[in-house]
Amino acid sequence: MKHGKKYSEAAKLVDRTTFYETADAIALVKKTATAKFDETIEVHIRTGCDGRHAEQQVRGAVVLPNGTGKTVKVLVFAKGDKVAEAEAAGADYVGGDELVPKIQNDGFLDFDVVVATPDMMGVVGRLGKVLGPKGLMPNPKAGTVTMDVTKAINDIKAGKIEYRLDKANIIHVPVGKASFTEQQLQENFDALIEAIIKARPSALKGQYLRSVTLTSTMGPGVKVSVAKF
Repeated sequence: MKHGKKYSEAAKLVDRTTFYETADAIALVKKTATAKFDETIEVHIRTGCDGRHAEQQVRGAVVLPNGTGKTVKVLVFAKGDKVAEAEAAGADYVGGDELVPKIQNDGFLDFDVVVATPDMMGVVGRLGKVLGPKGLMPNPKAGTVTMDVTKAINDIKAGKIEYRLDKANIIHVPVGKASFTEQQLQENFDALIEAIIKARPSALKGQYLRSVTLTSTMGPGVKVSVAKF
């Protein structure tokens, strides 16, 4: 894969054989984020888990202390008095059955997170083929299937992110923007790592966090030392 001049220049600043301390890695990622837009800073965590086994799945959510820097649109499936509660809490869209054809047939996907009350999961289940592959299905572990829609919406708007293993047993999550201060990124990174360490499956034998890499949207990856984790 051929990279542009900016990427090549940025890549020269990174020693690919070095595992950097977190603070140094964050400083380097900020330095190599040279795009004209405010790049997202992401963490990629390769685990020793085997996600094919249910007892080695890693999934959950964490509220980043400084948010993600992104305005998140929330869709809520609710009925009865929960509709007004969701609207009051700042949900961008609230509805029930009528949302199914809109999403299924009209391709309406102008939202980032879906929250549902437990009594609406039968309705949401009909959208599994659309929402599932996009990682948008509500899930109790992530706090998105709940009767407390106010808390769910507040957490999401405050910077709550979900983490889960992909098919290669890697977790990919944003921890902020290149415009964030190093301290803000460090606080978000620490909160994420702490949550993921707590989520270690008890069935896992051997090393849990195999590698941690920080990267900006357009920049090179910077390896973080996992020794202290």
